[in-house]
Amino acid sequence: MTTASPTSVDPVPISPDDDPGGGVLGGRYRALTLGIVSVVLVIAFEATAVNTAMPTAARELHGLGLYAFAFSGYFTTTLFALVVSGQWCDRSGPLRPLFTGIAVFGVGLVVAGTAPGMWVFVAGRAIQGLGGGLVIVALYVVVGRAYPERLRPAVFAAFSSAWVLPSIIGPLVSGAVTQHLGWRWVFLAVPVLILLPLAVMGPALRRSEREHPVVRGAAFDRRRTLLAAMAAVGAGLLQYAGQRRDLIGLLPGIAGAALLVPAVLGLLPARTLRAGRGLPTVILLRGVAAGAFFAAEAFIPLMMTTQRELSPTLAGLTLTSGGLTWALGSWLQGRPGAERYRTVMIRGGFVLTAVAISGAALVLFPAVPAWAASAAWGVGGVGMGMAIASVSVLMMKLSTPEDAGANSAALQMSDALGNVLLTGLAGVMFAALGGGSLAAAHEGGGAAGSPGAFAVILLSMAGVAVLGALLSGRVRTRA
Repeated sequence: MTTASPTSVDPVPISPDDDPGGGVLGGRYRALTLGIVSVVLVIAFEATAVNTAMPTAARELHGLGLYAFAFSGYFTTTLFALVVSGQWCDRSGPLRPLFTGIAVFGVGLVVAGTAPGMWVFVAGRAIQGLGGGLVIVALYVVVGRAYPERLRPAVFAAFSSAWVLPSIIGPLVSGAVTQHLGWRWVFLAVPVLILLPLAVMGPALRRSEREHPVVRGAAFDRRRTLLAAMAAVGAGLLQYAGQRRDLIGLLPGIAGAALLVPAVLGLLPARTLRAGRGLPTVILLRGVAAGAFFAAEAFIPLMMTTQRELSPTLAGLTLTSGGLTWALGSWLQGRPGAERYRTVMIRGGFVLTAVAISGAALVLFPAVPAWAASAAWGVGGVGMGMAIASVSVLMMKLSTPEDAGANSAALQMSDALGNVLLTGLAGVMFAALGGGSLAAAHEGGGAAGSPGAFAVILLSMAGVAVLGALLSGRVRTRA
């Protein structure tokens, strides 16, 4: 993975039929844009629906102690799939990994929806992670190969906009289905929606591959594949050790760290963990942002159902504002002239995210109205939209065409690693502070338990977001 000059990125030749002033919905790009956005639409609907149904699923499967595993398990297997997808895309183009990933994602939904117990449910989520990892890298490579540099900010803004409709109807539909039909149908119904992207994007992607034929790369790098497997296994062992919190748990904890640390050092660009200037910090900040925001988000529906006695539908709607304003933040970073303020937008995005997570914690005080959490999450959505999209644009700008797949995989790996480690850490905090007793008390009609576990999780993640703001200036390289 090498750092390129900004002028070396655009691999798309301008044909005589191309409209230089056209946008992502112009004649040349319309079908492809609609196709890839439809994939993001399905993934977004699944994510919002799962967040709403997860507290009920964990309680009915008697697995609240493994609540965080249902989220981090997804991202643990994603670590492995990201590296495989990056190499697969660089070798033969994004078409095969994309469609394979969509199919595997659907299988994981079915396994989770039919799970007889919490561990099988977690396994289904892990299968989903394999499919999701293949898909997301392939989508980034499609953007890097098929769109000129001037259109990439608009494409990433379209990705974020695809979360708007699912953010509105996802919690409503999922909450209604969970309350009246059962949480399982939330998972079992989503695979039907996968047929839409398969039908829409297939012809457009095949045409794009004909227009930009793939130069077959080298064979799969066995070393990188092994490192990816080490990272996934190491992250899983660390999560298991954190759940045990006893002397026996030290053994898998030590083994997990011994696998994870060298794997991460080998997979991410040099100096990433030291926040080296330029691409290394860009990659690092993706994990910091995603980890802090989504680790906090995973526990908000559970907090609202146990601490404020909200229904699954209303608890899920708390997160709706974040999806809506995320699109706004991403749109802002894609406006003409925004490029010169890229670093400012990243720093401001982290600050807004920290404010939002801290604001959500205020709902733990009974005097604060429950809707304050939704208002706070709307602020966080703006921040994440600006920060995540800007980081993605910078990654593409600092990558050569030959490294687009590897660096896209590194960016997504940082995202997944941040989610695994910080959501796993949140799960350890939750269990250690008595969170596992919340559901029993709630179902028995007694007190919902101490809010301390939620407070510690949210304030810790707000601190991580502040750290991201402090590091954001290092995305600029010295002249």
